[in-house]
Amino acid sequence: MAGAGTGVQDRAEEFEQLRPLLFSIAYRILGSVSEAEDAVQETWLRYETTTTRPDSLKSFLSTVVTRISIDVLRSARVRREEYVGDWLPEPLLSDPYEDPARAAELADSVSMAALLLLERLSPLERAVFVLREVFGFGYPEVAEAVGRTEAACRQLSARARKHMEEGRTRFDADREAREELAARFFAALREGKVEGLQELLSADVQLVGDGGGKAPQLARHVQGADKVARLMAGAFPPVFSIGTIVDAREINGQPGALFRDREGNVAVAVLLDIVDGEIAAIRSVINPDKLGHLAPLADVWAMKDEWNRTRRG
Repeated sequence: MAGAGTGVQDRAEEFEQLRPLLFSIAYRILGSVSEAEDAVQETWLRYETTTTRPDSLKSFLSTVVTRISIDVLRSARVRREEYVGDWLPEPLLSDPYEDPARAAELADSVSMAALLLLERLSPLERAVFVLREVFGFGYPEVAEAVGRTEAACRQLSARARKHMEEGRTRFDADREAREELAARFFAALREGKVEGLQELLSADVQLVGDGGGKAPQLARHVQGADKVARLMAGAFPPVFSIGTIVDAREINGQPGALFRDREGNVAVAVLLDIVDGEIAAIRSVINPDKLGHLAPLADVWAMKDEWNRTRRG
């Protein structure tokens, strides 16, 4: 019994070392923190009951979590087609997996823009792209993970890579400059001046909100600097007058902020795409189902009532 217990402990320790990688693979395939965590937990349960020792634990566990994620994604796609309004990935504050040799690929692939591009791929293309192009797995490992031949995986990878390159957003690389622009944006929101906001926005800026039909939201989808600036300038000063806190954060590798109520509970996550020194997209996730992993949740309906009273006043 002691030997068996030690074996379980050893397995658990080995698994924990690979957990960051497994989560990062699953999150990029699924675009969901909660579903990725479930996929990793299911991977552990399968590994715990495996009677044979794999030649490469990394390859074995990556295969298991990839296959689980593909199955989850296929069922999730039906739900996303019926989703109320625009669907956005669940915000991620920090990616637990680090690999200096692939830092650029890891950072690019976790942005909201990249995850939304990945949504357009088939589940197999998405999995192959994530394993091959993001994490640098060899084609034999990729083929084993998705249950296809190496030749088929090369074709899948080529199609996925072409699609991702065509739609890729070239974000500003200067982190300090991005953070400074984001700070100016949130300050302009507080002031509520249309001109102050307009000068920070690209001409075709997009404002996208994801409430999922479960939370009030400013707008689902608005495009154009003038429309976006006027909408936000009119709506946000009352938001701050009710004690809303802007907690500036890097979210999905891009500048953003968590908007919190006066008690510090999270109401919404806002992410900014900054391209050529301008804000090209503003994405807000307010669906409470997508924010629970970040912190205790605010009562956004109560906040809306207080906001309405302030505006009328």
